[in-house]
This record gives sequence, structure tokens and C-alpha cells, in this order.
Amino acid sequence: MCSLAAAELLAARNATPLPEVRVHEGAVATAFVSERHLRIGGRAPVTFAPLSGFWRAADGWVRTHTNYPHHRARLLAALGIGETADDRAASAALAAEVGSRPAREVQETVYAAGGLAVAVATEPAQAVHPLVGTRTAGGGRARELPPAALPAAGVRVLDLTRVIAGPVATRTLALLGADVLRVDPPGVREFADAHADTGMGKRSALLDLSSPGGRETFEELLASADVLITGYRPGALDRYGLSPEALFERRPGLIVAQLRAWDPSGPWAGRRGFDSLVQAACGIAAAEAAGDDGRPGVLPAQALDHGTGYLLAAAVLRALTDRRTTGAGRHLRLALAGTASWLLHGIRPAPLNGEPYEPEAWLTETASPAGTLRHALPPVGYAGAPANWSRPPGVWGTDRPAWES
Repeated sequence: MCSLAAAELLAARNATPLPEVRVHEGAVATAFVSERHLRIGGRAPVTFAPLSGFWRAADGWVRTHTNYPHHRARLLAALGIGETADDRAASAALAAEVGSRPAREVQETVYAAGGLAVAVATEPAQAVHPLVGTRTAGGGRARELPPAALPAAGVRVLDLTRVIAGPVATRTLALLGADVLRVDPPGVREFADAHADTGMGKRSALLDLSSPGGRETFEELLASADVLITGYRPGALDRYGLSPEALFERRPGLIVAQLRAWDPSGPWAGRRGFDSLVQAACGIAAAEAAGDDGRPGVLPAQALDHGTGYLLAAAVLRALTDRRTTGAGRHLRLALAGTASWLLHGIRPAPLNGEPYEPEAWLTETASPAGTLRHALPPVGYAGAPANWSRPPGVWGTDRPAWES
């Protein structure tokens, strides 16, 4: 879908026939586990922290997420476990504490303290969530894009996302020619390994939106932005005037994409979440269980993150194509839970056929400030598509908060 949307935008802005679209399964399979294939100067990245995982509760299982230090601290504090840097001791204490409580009690206690834990669902969730929510925001003058070699050339994208799904989407838009500027608050660092994987083609700056100077700079960026993508919980950015309604009033024709973990209209809309937690809560983890101990399993890739990321990029490209003639803005809403729902209810499993999969053909090496990166090539495929990103990831948070052109 992302490749088709890119080809359609390219054909529309160049007034040419649609380029042939062909996506190789090997490229997709490799890209969907890009973080596992990544090597930074020969070193494998750190993916999950020791306290992130499945824990047996008194009546089932709990999945925790502690990759960020503050989430680790809140998990331990919520369950009355003293803070310690000793992961082995913390794991033993966590196993004992979770094992003495019902799974849902652990879930609610940890969430109330700002930590991350969910009770593992024993059956697939029956609720069907929308894959993409979209609405047109007003109209205006047509915003024609001039002919270009890349579909998103000249498009300015403000990236307010973290972790995998949002950065995968903006990494894809950067591949296709967009000027993508990631903006993070100072004091909330991103993992260098994660940025090495998803920072391809982009620049990264720090802005404090709570300060007058930071807010003024952001408004200057917003004044000429085409796309704003956020990965925060519903309402978290409203105090900065970044609700969709306020944005459309100040910037008619803006494409606003909001990415969430959970259904934005559901009871968990305000909760934090990650791919692994959504898999656990919606029943995927139980469906992937293997072995005699009943331990839940996981998908062979963080497919909710990667799938939602490419879907988000496709939705933005389609909105840009439509805006050429209507001038209208677009409000896009996507959630990892929506992608999980589609995997559970929207497709039928198919047997694996064909040759054994070998990823080497879809890996390459690129020099970067962090060292030589071995990384997955982009899976976007249409005639003339770029084979790699135009730049490696820089050092997180060190770019100037300004557009390149």
C-alpha cells in the first residue's frame, strides 16, 4: 500500500503514467525486523530491557515494558519493590510479587503509578477497531506540487514521534524525498540504538514547547509545514495549541496524523502502550504461546509497530495526493490496536511457500557518526524508487530546528 501510494503521488505531480509497483517479500520481511538486523560498528543493539517480558501472575500472565528507565522505576515502586540497579535481584523480586497477585490487579496498580503492564488476554479480542480513521478538514486553494524525481520532494514533515511505529513512517517519508525534522523535548532522551535504526534520512532537533522561545520556534516551523505527525496520547499536546482543531485553524491544509497504541475512542485511549503490550492485551500473545508451561509468545516481528508505520506513511502520501486538487487538510488517526485487530480479524492465515528466506540480499552498510551501520534496505518498491536513504542518521537532538530549504 505504501509503495502504491508513493507511485500514485509521483505520477500525479509529474503527470505521467503510474510507475510499475512491485514489492519483494524478502525486502518487507527484512525491514519488519530492521532493529534485529541492525549492527552499529559491529555491535548488536539493545532491544528489550531485562525487566520487559512475561511474568506469571496468580491467575495468568502479565506483560511488562521497562525499556525506559522511568518506566522501570515506576513498575518497581508500584509493586513495593525497592529501586535497585541489580537486574537479577529486581527480576527475582518482580517474579515473586507478580506471582502473588491477580494479573489485572498488577495491571491496574502499575498503570496507576505511571508504569507499563497489561494482563495477557487468553483469547483474541472480539472488538474490531478501525485500521485508519480519516476526516477532511475544510477546503482551500489547491496545493499543487511541482514535478520532481521523488514523490514527497519539497514536502515538510514535523515528526513528534518516538520508538518504532512513528519513526518508521517518517523514515519512509524521508526516503521518498520529504524534509523530515524530528522534534523532541530536552531531558527525554531517545535510545541511540533506536535512532540509528529509524533516524535514516531525517534530522533531529530539541525544542522545549513549554518555554516561550521553544514555542515561538515551533510555530515558525509549523507555519510552513505540510505534515505534522504525533505519537503522544490523546490530549497530551493540546496545552501547546496542537489539537487538530487548533492546528487547522492556524494552518489550513495541514495534514495531521495522530498515532496511538490503543483505540483513541476506547476506554484505554489515555494509556501509554507499546507493540508488545498491545500484542498481549488483544490476544496475539496467547495465540502465539508455545510449550507446555503456557507462557505467552510474540509475533516473529514487531509487526504492529512496523505495519502501522508503513500504513501511516501511505495515508500521508494519499492525503498529499488529494490535497493537490482540493487544498483540504486531513486528520488521520491510527493505532497499534487497529493493526492488531486487522491481523486478528481482517486477514486469513496462509501457508508458507517458496524458497527459504535469507535476509542478506536486503542488508547494506552505511557510514554514520555512530560508526558503520549494517541495516535493512527500504522495502518501498516502484519503478525508479530510491534504493537507500540520502543520509545516515545523525546524532540525536543535535540538528538546528529549521527547514533545510
